[in-house]
Amino acid sequence: MIDHHDITRNAFMLHGPLAHRGYDWWWHSFTAQDAETGEDKPFFIEFFIINPALAENEPVFGQLPENRAAGKRPSYLMVKAGCWGEGRCQLHRFFSLRSVRIHGAAPYEVEAEDCFASETRLKGSVSISAEDAAAHPEWMCDPGEMSWDLELDKQIAFNVGYGASRPLRDAEAFAMYWHAEGMKTAFGGSVTCNGRRYVVTPEKSFGYADKNWGRDFTSPWVWLASSCLKSKLTGKTLEHSAFDIGGGRPKIYFVPLDRRLLGAFCYEGKEYDFNFSHVWLNVRTEFAFEEREDEVFWRVRQENKFAAMETEVFCQKADMLLVNYEAPDGSKKHNRLWNGGNGRGTVRLYDRVDGELRLTDEIEASHIGCEYGEYCDPDPAAEEQ
Repeated sequence: MIDHHDITRNAFMLHGPLAHRGYDWWWHSFTAQDAETGEDKPFFIEFFIINPALAENEPVFGQLPENRAAGKRPSYLMVKAGCWGEGRCQLHRFFSLRSVRIHGAAPYEVEAEDCFASETRLKGSVSISAEDAAAHPEWMCDPGEMSWDLELDKQIAFNVGYGASRPLRDAEAFAMYWHAEGMKTAFGGSVTCNGRRYVVTPEKSFGYADKNWGRDFTSPWVWLASSCLKSKLTGKTLEHSAFDIGGGRPKIYFVPLDRRLLGAFCYEGKEYDFNFSHVWLNVRTEFAFEEREDEVFWRVRQENKFAAMETEVFCQKADMLLVNYEAPDGSKKHNRLWNGGNGRGTVRLYDRVDGELRLTDEIEASHIGCEYGEYCDPDPAAEEQ
């Protein structure tokens, strides 16, 4: 397996034009166990920075009617944290970027009061009362409280290659960039969420850490990832494996490339690469998403000259959130962006032998991070989720 780690791609990217109209975020998701019951609970923590050159003494919210009327674009650090499953919630804490310490070069560090994020450490807290959540719809979040103190060990990376390289970053060729420094990440530490304490153990954290940045999002927006994998053919747990799929409709130099996904599977050290930007691989992708009454469903088929991967994932709606973000221009384009950490499904890997695809393994996947959304107008029913 090629070593794809590159912490320079995790550095702070909002320089030049992107400082005025851009976002940069570091996403982390993992599973913890209830300190009393031992039950699994999936969590997420994200540090999201938008339009730092427009910073004022207080966070600037693009969804405030007076800011929208004045043409003001958002500017803040948003610390997003929460959980999926029973008691699901997304909690947002905002800071003026004038009060945030950012170490821009690799390895990155972002710090605001008691909130801190780096390659190896996450620490912080969020607390929102029901009264404040109701009085501030521009915060786009639920009431609740969560605190965390975690160490990270990023073990397997997914590097998209030239598509997020320095020349294409400097040229702002893509509207949205992606790097998964921790496609498989071991988390350790503790979380307290809404009065309950959870223990995070590296072997049972099934963690993930990636980064997105750019001037716009993508629609459709697809993400599927897991490192909790078990071979159906041998019954063995795949301890050195992970897969990651993402993308949807990337734009290069403002021209959309319809229905393109980036994908990779590290299978016990062997690399399966389904990156559409690697033109020499002749990657072909088909994907579908279905929203059913009680669950959502993804089906992805990716094929290159040497191999193929078929992925099917389900997630219960009751376990998921509709996650909220503002775009750098101040609009809220994703109003039905399904996001979960309790996905389950099957991945089938094939190798091409003598010109024919032959099944290498059929893999049971759980604790799958999963996401899908398309741009749409605000939906009152969606906002109740």
